[in-house]
Amino acid sequence: MTREEKANVIQDLTAQLSDNSTIYLADISGLNASTTSDLRRACFKANVKLSVVKNTLLAKAMEASDKEFGELPEVLKGNTSLMFSETGNGPAKLIKNFRKKSDRPLLKGAFIEEAIFIGDDKLDTLVSIKSKEEIIGDIIGLLQSPAKNVISGLKSGGGKLAGILKTLSEKE
Repeated sequence: MTREEKANVIQDLTAQLSDNSTIYLADISGLNASTTSDLRRACFKANVKLSVVKNTLLAKAMEASDKEFGELPEVLKGNTSLMFSETGNGPAKLIKNFRKKSDRPLLKGAFIEEAIFIGDDKLDTLVSIKSKEEIIGDIIGLLQSPAKNVISGLKSGGGKLAGILKTLSEKE
């Protein structure tokens, strides 16, 4: 690979790192061709972009990026694959599900919305991370709950002031 080609790869990787807020580093070494194909198919279905990268080029792209990757460059040893996703827990769920059939991929680290996770032992933590949509849904549910209680209290009280006050006092 020429110096110019390396510079282009670093520039492309830097752009990908800048454009994504969910970045996973995984080790898929040791997978045979069939299993690798299954993993790529699973990534495609889960809307996770998977690519194998050279550690030295990825390290330079991380340095050139506007993001702070903390300890992530330290895990760039051996085989490294990048996984990009729109959802923070998407690649973690995919890895966990895929490992029911295989001992790979191994999680090396992850960068999610500026939070850094290092090591395969963080996989369960990453699986449990809620997406923005899930958090918004939880908040809406919590906000609707008191309103529903008041409305049901008004209906059960028969619309009379004494019944309404009794129902509301029971809710406290």
